[in-house]
Amino acid sequence: MSTIELTAEEVQLLRAALHSFLDDFGHDEIDVVRRIQALLEKLPDENASPAA
Repeated sequence: MSTIELTAEEVQLLRAALHSFLDDFGHDEIDVVRRIQALLEKLPDENASPAA
């Protein structure tokens, strides 16, 4: 497992990029769609305050 530290702005950018990427996939890539959705679930909530 790898760990990376991201600022709140970087998480927001990553979330937007993944949603954009997800929008480009159709039914033929359901495995990729599921993996992207799982990754999005791991990201901190957009409305969560940053950890101190």
